[in-house]
Amino acid sequence: MVRMNTKVMATCITASAMLASFGTAFANTELLRMQENANEWVMPNGNYSSNRYSGLDQINADNVGKLRVSWTFSTGVLRGHEGGPLVMGDTMYIHTPFPNKVFALDLKNDGRIIWRYEPKQDSSVIPVMCCDTVNRGLAYADGKIFLSQADTTLVALNAKTGEKVWSVVNGDPKVGATSTAAPMVVNDKVYVGISGGEFGVRGHLTAYNIKDGSLAWRGYSMGPDSDTLMDPVATTHLGKPVGKDSGTNTWKGDQWKIGGGTTWGWFSYDPDLNLIYYGSGNPSTWNPMQRPGDNRWSMTIWARNPDTGMTKWVYQMTPHDEWDYDGINEMILADKEVKGKMRKVLVHFDRNGFGYTMDRATGELLVAEKYDPTVNWATHVDMETGRPQVVAKYSTEQNGEDVNSTGICPAALGSKDQQPASYSPKTGLFYVPTNHVCMDYEPFQVTYTAGQPYVGATLSMYPAPGGTHLGNFIAWDADKGKIVWSIPEPFSVWSGALSTAGDVVFYGTLEGYLKAVDAKTGKELYKFKTPSGIIGNVNTYMHNGKQYIAVLSGLGGWAGIGMAAGLTNPTDGLGAVGGYAALKDYTQLGGSLTVFELAN
Repeated sequence: MVRMNTKVMATCITASAMLASFGTAFANTELLRMQENANEWVMPNGNYSSNRYSGLDQINADNVGKLRVSWTFSTGVLRGHEGGPLVMGDTMYIHTPFPNKVFALDLKNDGRIIWRYEPKQDSSVIPVMCCDTVNRGLAYADGKIFLSQADTTLVALNAKTGEKVWSVVNGDPKVGATSTAAPMVVNDKVYVGISGGEFGVRGHLTAYNIKDGSLAWRGYSMGPDSDTLMDPVATTHLGKPVGKDSGTNTWKGDQWKIGGGTTWGWFSYDPDLNLIYYGSGNPSTWNPMQRPGDNRWSMTIWARNPDTGMTKWVYQMTPHDEWDYDGINEMILADKEVKGKMRKVLVHFDRNGFGYTMDRATGELLVAEKYDPTVNWATHVDMETGRPQVVAKYSTEQNGEDVNSTGICPAALGSKDQQPASYSPKTGLFYVPTNHVCMDYEPFQVTYTAGQPYVGATLSMYPAPGGTHLGNFIAWDADKGKIVWSIPEPFSVWSGALSTAGDVVFYGTLEGYLKAVDAKTGKELYKFKTPSGIIGNVNTYMHNGKQYIAVLSGLGGWAGIGMAAGLTNPTDGLGAVGGYAALKDYTQLGGSLTVFELAN
């Protein structure tokens, strides 16, 4: 046995700590530096703040009408193409829905394929994917491209060659667990969520070490404090301690073990506060009578320490959800004046139809207002308790019975689903793709069986009162909680928005149009119809001195599930098939990337 003296041991410990800190700092500072380069697009939502804003202004409100197609690329995959490409240097990385192919494309040669990754997945995962076989994108760090496959396998690929560096399984499709979200990297870890709330999967956020894929920590959405990684005193909800085992004491018995609250949305990060932010989804089952109580912490905004996973604060937006208003939509971080005071805020447009502005350091609720005027299931949010004030007529649980509640606005797919909004620090406005859809909702009793649907409700969807259009694209004032301007669209706007320093906002439509509008007024400046409906997210980059706009087309997702999966019964697709039946008259399936440039 070799013995070290105290001085040598101390030196070794110090050196090891320095090496560990350097490794963490490298992964962190690399992305912090890269996100500042407007010529590239290095994260799914552009940057850690998830604001989907670009400082590029070569394409602007004066010349955007001169856009033309530069080049295109077919992915060779049908079904819904959500998410969008990453761009770094001379390379673009794009992904597809199942089977989750990844392509590295050469920007010097109109998208010539440098390498491709084509995973072999068991097709049995397809029937347990709730709302199409979508995937929302890739992440990058430390020379690796990270992909979370439908079968929950998290893969690290060599960014230059496409060779697999490591992989790890994050869940079990046999019990309904799948993966659709884009990963996120912070410091030396990659974070990934889980899908499957419609199958009774218990949601979690999991951190893996980017070096080798080893598990760092996992924080569940519900369960005892050791599972949710909560401190009963230090973790707060609207400034008050959550108390012991808050993730179990609002559930009946052990029902929290199949409680849902899955984490299939977007992730944001504040490097100064060292907190990551994300949302948890609906509780399981959709029949509220079968799960009495607030069902914490489903439907919740989370602020966690990325290094340890410990929860600093939570805010539950829809306690005891009766409508499937998942809380997974993006958390946009901004430093701006709210209520006369400069704040580090988090802005979140929830499925439930309320736009929330919160202090992201403390979790204080600052604003909660409807961002679609037809929202009727609640009158308002009580700013002291944070609870929405439910209108009894639109409750789906009435007098201890399952009833068919009609005319509920919004529908289950929300006033906005996962399609991410954008924030322009130049205008101070948020640009939000929205749904303008209502529903009838009838719960029924359902028994849990692992791997089988655990929904317990039949839905019908239709346009909101006062019109036939199913969507709006709006500009939102997060301080006043008011719509500044609104553009009606025939169908829901299921594409992620992009705002730029050129005072242009881009978004796509389900019919397949890429549209450009004036950031200040909403005036349409340009549109072009791509080969298929757009549910992808628009982004932009600069290459060889020229600015480009890029977007994935490929109809699908929840709104397009009827065409994507060949469904015809109006109540299929959790009610979406009937609501979007007219889409077949405007577009067809097909995955493609379209890249635009200014005409010379």
